Amino acid sequence: MDVLNIDFEKVNGLVPAIVQDELTNKVLMLGYMNQEAVDKTISSKKVTFFSRTKNRLWTKGESSGNFMELVSIKLDCDRDTLLVKANPVGPVCHTGSDTCFFENNRSKTHFIDELKSIIKDRKNNPSEKSYTASLFAKGINKIAQKVGEEAVEIVIEAKDENKDLFLGEAADLLFHYLILLEAKEIELDEVMEVLISRHKKMR
Repeated sequence: MDVLNIDFEKVNGLVPAIVQDELTNKVLMLGYMNQEAVDKTISSKKVTFFSRTKNRLWTKGESSGNFMELVSIKLDCDRDTLLVKANPVGPVCHTGSDTCFFENNRSKTHFIDELKSIIKDRKNNPSEKSYTASLFAKGINKIAQKVGEEAVEIVIEAKDENKDLFLGEAADLLFHYLILLEAKEIELDEVMEVLISRHKKMR
């Protein structure tokens, strides 16, 4: 992790630290850190603050077990505010809420980004045991064919009332669609830009 040149003198020894969920990008909470808190956060890999009410270092989750596992720390342009990215283990707020701003942080759509990374890795570092790598080896025609097959299967399941089967086919279609995008070297964000552009035109 890069050495942080924090201007503690400007803010009387304490800088605000905004904590953001690494996966969902939700803001989890705001705390304050001195140099000792920054050092302990980096060394322990658990987000630690300086508590102004307790007048001591305080590791989030030290009582509840709901730690925030450190991913990265970034310093802003004025060198007096920190952006901390972390993976929360359980609810962040003492009230039991996902965040200290009472926002829901349980959406699972963030897993798409992780899945995209896995798919890219299977393409770049193929393994004989990997189904995904085997599809890339067979080429774009086979991948496109699989997307077509999965699309037909989800249409068939949509006509019935079996939710579990429909969810399975929906997952299969999404998975193979992401493989097709990777094979075409197209980012999902590019597809989203098209949707955003269409939305703006309809407003």
